[in-house]
Amino acid sequence: MVPEAPLEDTPAGRIPAGEGWYVLNARDARWSVGGLGAFCNFEGEPRFDQLGINLNIVQPGVSMTMYHWESDQEDFLILSGEALLIVEGEERPLKQWDFVHCPRGTSHAIVGAGDRPAVVLAVGARTAGEDRGAYVADEAALRHGAGVEQETTSSKEAYARFDPDEPTRYQEGWLPG
Repeated sequence: MVPEAPLEDTPAGRIPAGEGWYVLNARDARWSVGGLGAFCNFEGEPRFDQLGINLNIVQPGVSMTMYHWESDQEDFLILSGEALLIVEGEERPLKQWDFVHCPRGTSHAIVGAGDRPAVVLAVGARTAGEDRGAYVADEAALRHGAGVEQETTSSKEAYARFDPDEPTRYQEGWLPG
């Protein structure tokens, strides 16, 4: 039998404190907030081996991530609000319940749109090891503040202009309902 993982209360919210199954409400979980908005990744230590999953609160005009491709699949579901997908140099509007599938190697970023924050569920595989991908220079991404001037494989370089993420508790109103 797989045991239940204990949950630990921290000043920034609840986190799993070991391996095993668990139930964790997003409003109780540890969140992080920084230059690209707020997100909840549901993980503790150790991180999940096979799958990353998080909720992102994306403000209008703010990118959820820098334009990049990864060696593993990533998928996104717009739970509320509107966003703009920049994918392979093209722009596509997104609305509630739109699902985005990015096979490995697909260059992409999501930027908040509309008049209120978007809530985006992000899921990504974790099989590639250290060779994770790259941040790619792209005109559309640069226009929306989601691009790099020069291609890099360094996340530190790609995100250098943003304040580091800080752990925080959930703020009322981030999630609908």
